[in-house]
Amino acid sequence: MTLLNALLLMAAVALILGAVLGYAAVKFRVEGDPLVEKIDALLPQTQCGQCGHPGCRPYAEALAEGRDTINRCPPGGEEGIRKLADLLNVEFLPYDGEVAPKLPALARIDEDRCIGCTLCLQACPVDAIVGAAKQMHTVIASECTGCELCLPPCPVDCIHMETVAPTLSTWKWQYPVVPLTPAPAGKRAA
Repeated sequence: MTLLNALLLMAAVALILGAVLGYAAVKFRVEGDPLVEKIDALLPQTQCGQCGHPGCRPYAEALAEGRDTINRCPPGGEEGIRKLADLLNVEFLPYDGEVAPKLPALARIDEDRCIGCTLCLQACPVDAIVGAAKQMHTVIASECTGCELCLPPCPVDCIHMETVAPTLSTWKWQYPVVPLTPAPAGKRAA
């Protein structure tokens, strides 16, 4: 009987503590800044650090707080700058950074030259490179963000970037190159 009482007591304590924790989770919930979430969703999530921040989330936080400009993300390109300008209701700014925006690209490893040093594995912020020490490495194309952080550590230069050709699922409508102006009032069709 004492074993049954002990089990019932433990179950009651677990239920009470669970209820207290559940109440505390609801009562003391910390809401994230919805603007940061929206900005972060627009960024390419390459985590490359080319904007001067350690990743896309810190850059989104800096944009939301007004500590940085919208034109610092090379992987996002001009389209990303336009989307950020629209979201934040600020004027579009041309790209301003040391690295110019590039077409989307994927890393490729020349498997004949790879020595299996694992330096590229350590440098990849999204774990898109797989392999083992002293073994050949390869890139998971669906995970690669094209950030180019794997290029500098490679001692044998067996990694190169291949531009991704647009497909039906990746092609995006380009903004007009020629500025559109409204027709004069007298020449409009009736």
